Amino acid sequence: VDDMVSGLKEKFLNETPDPFVSVTFKGEDEEQREAGIFLMSAFGIAIFLMAVILVAQFNSLYQAALVLSAIVFSTAGVLIGLLVTSQPFGIVMVGLGVIALAGIVVNNNIVLIDTYNRIRRDEGLSPVDAALKTGTLRLRPVFLTALTTVLGLMPMVLALSVNLIDRHISFGAPSTQWWTQLSSAIAGGLTFATVLTLVLTPCMLVLGERKWFSWVSVIKPSRAVKLKREY
Repeated sequence: VDDMVSGLKEKFLNETPDPFVSVTFKGEDEEQREAGIFLMSAFGIAIFLMAVILVAQFNSLYQAALVLSAIVFSTAGVLIGLLVTSQPFGIVMVGLGVIALAGIVVNNNIVLIDTYNRIRRDEGLSPVDAALKTGTLRLRPVFLTALTTVLGLMPMVLALSVNLIDRHISFGAPSTQWWTQLSSAIAGGLTFATVLTLVLTPCMLVLGERKWFSWVSVIKPSRAVKLKREY
């Protein structure tokens, strides 16, 4: 349908004889366009609110940006997930999946960064040692949480339909087509973002302790440790 609408739009634009005549597509095309505008607005507001809360919580622009970087990774994972499952890009269901992921994938970075700050503050370890200990303490819970979520979505990703009356199990049922895009987007984005954040977040935390990034950090953990020792 989208290909047909695109072809009609191109035809009308090229062959409309009267410049005062305008062509507008109604129905599903208009609804998808309005839904896309709404989802983009909701996504922008959600990112802004999360950024404000994270800066207030961590008192660091760098760490807040590091948490939000998981959203970028998850968006790339959404496209990979749709490509692997051969699903089309639906603006409504995939958009809902991206917005849902924005609130899910940041949890991993919040847990890692909060643990890292606590270790630096309470134990006074070096950035490298604190990052290694953070990975040791939080790798398993973060990985298992993401794994159970992805496995729980697999029946919808595979378009599994169970008919309890006829005792029949089928794959690719028409009733599951809407949820397949949503579940594929969430599963792909969560998998991709979790793997990258478990590797990149500790490395970026260590890098954030360098002098080059001191201008984006209001109160650095190392300074907090130093003040605690002085008093």
